[in-house]
Amino acid sequence: MRIRGQIGDWPVDLTVELEPHEWAQLGRQVTLPVAGDPLPAATANPAPRQDDGQWAAACALLREAGKMSGPELLDRLEGLTGGTAAGKQLLVRLRHSSQVKVQSGVDAPVYHWIGTA
Repeated sequence: MRIRGQIGDWPVDLTVELEPHEWAQLGRQVTLPVAGDPLPAATANPAPRQDDGQWAAACALLREAGKMSGPELLDRLEGLTGGTAAGKQLLVRLRHSSQVKVQSGVDAPVYHWIGTA
């Protein structure tokens, strides 16, 4: 899949490559409503995510380090999860977390823990 466009003044040209099993997994997570079906009501207490244990471990890893370069953090997350894809998912989740600040480094982004303990 290729995504092209702009974010502000910055051109974007992104290629996303997924293995067939990853496309299948993505497809299982997407459900399209049938016309006329009522939309499900939001739940007050959503079910815990299956990977909450890994998420907590990823947060603890960065919290204890204080800051870590992107490649080093990805390497540690891959070791934590046992796979590249799962490690990258956690890295993206950390990037978008309000408890993490990402700064541009000389060679790679640097992740800083700013959340509460």
